[in-house]
Amino acid sequence: MIQTYSPTIRRKEMEAVLTCMVDEKIGPGEMGIRLVQTVRELTGCDGAVALRSPSLALEYALKAIDLPAQSGVMISALAPSWQILTLERLGYKPIVLDVCEESGLVTCAAAENGIKDGGRVLVLAESMGVLPDIGAFLSLGVPVIEDISQSAFARYPAEPSESEGAKSAVQEQSGTEEAKTGEPLGKCAGMYGVYTIFGMEDRDIVTAGGGAVLMAPGRREWIVLKKLAEEAPSTDFIPDMNAALAVVELKEFARNEKTRKEIYALYARAIMSVKHKTYVRQNDGGSTIYSFPLVLNSGFKDVKSYAQKKGIEVRQAYENSVIALRQEEIAPSCICANSLLLRCALFPLYPRLGQKDVARIVKVLSSLP
Repeated sequence: MIQTYSPTIRRKEMEAVLTCMVDEKIGPGEMGIRLVQTVRELTGCDGAVALRSPSLALEYALKAIDLPAQSGVMISALAPSWQILTLERLGYKPIVLDVCEESGLVTCAAAENGIKDGGRVLVLAESMGVLPDIGAFLSLGVPVIEDISQSAFARYPAEPSESEGAKSAVQEQSGTEEAKTGEPLGKCAGMYGVYTIFGMEDRDIVTAGGGAVLMAPGRREWIVLKKLAEEAPSTDFIPDMNAALAVVELKEFARNEKTRKEIYALYARAIMSVKHKTYVRQNDGGSTIYSFPLVLNSGFKDVKSYAQKKGIEVRQAYENSVIALRQEEIAPSCICANSLLLRCALFPLYPRLGQKDVARIVKVLSSLP
C-alpha cells in the first residue's frame, strides 16, 4: 500500500540524528542554533527561535504582540486543529473564518467580517502550498501571523520596488523556477507577517518529527521576540535530535522540491481527463508543492475505495483541521470549508515515491470514478 504521507528521511537525515545520539547531545543545544541560522539564511528573516511545537510558537507570537486575554483571534476553518485548541487554552476568543473553495484559503471578505466580529489578529494558514493575496490581508490593518508549515519557501511575485539582484539563498539554489516562468520571484512566504510559524511536525513540508521555528521578519519584531526567548525555560526549545533532522531537510529542500514539482506536473496532467480538480495556484512558478489535494465531484468514500483497491491510500485533506474537530458547531457559518472537508482528498506525493509508484498513482488519477 502506498501511504498518503511519508517523511523524506534518507541516509543523511539518519546520520545527523545518530551523530546527536553518539555525542549524547539530544536536548536543546547546538543543533537548534544551527537550525535557526539555516532558516535565517534561506528566508532572510531578521531573527528566529526554534521551539518544541507549533502551539508554543503561536503562544510566543501572541505574547510578542502583547495581545490582551479574551481578544479575538481569527483563524481559518481549515487550519490545523491545534490552533483553536491553543487559543482556547490561552484564554483568547477564536473567530473561525470560511475559505475560498477554489484555493482552500481564507478570503479577505471573511477576514473583514471577522474584524467586525472583534478579530484583532489574523493567523493566516497558507495551506497546501497555495499562497494568498498577501497584500489584501496586510491592508486590513490588523497584525498578521503567517503559518507557512505547508508553504515554506514558496515565493510571491516580485514587487516593483524589489531590486533585480535581491535574492535569498533558497532562490539562488532553486532559481530554475524564475527561468521557467520568465517572471522574477519576490519574497518568501512568511516574510510579510509580524511573526511567522514554520511548523516542522511529521506531516509538514519540512519535518523535524516535531517542533517549529518562529520567525521575525523585521528587526523591531525580533527585538521583542529575542527578549522573550532569553527568558524562556530550556524545555520550550527544540531538542537537538529533532533540529538535526530539520537542518538536513532544509539543505535538501531544493532537490526534494524539484522532484515534487515533477510528480505534481504528471498528476495535474492525469486529472485533465476526469471531473475532479485540484486547487487554483495564482503563482504557479513560486508555489510550494505540498502533496496533491483533489477536490472531488463525487463522494470521498467511492474514490477512497477505488484507490485502495489499486494499493493507494487516500485520506481526507483536512482530517485534522479546525472544522473537523468542531464540525457541528462551525459548519453552518463555514459552508465552503465544510464542503472541502467532505470532498477534498489527498493523494500521495513526496520525493521518496519511486517511478513505478508514481505511474500507478497517475493511472488511478486518470481513471477515477
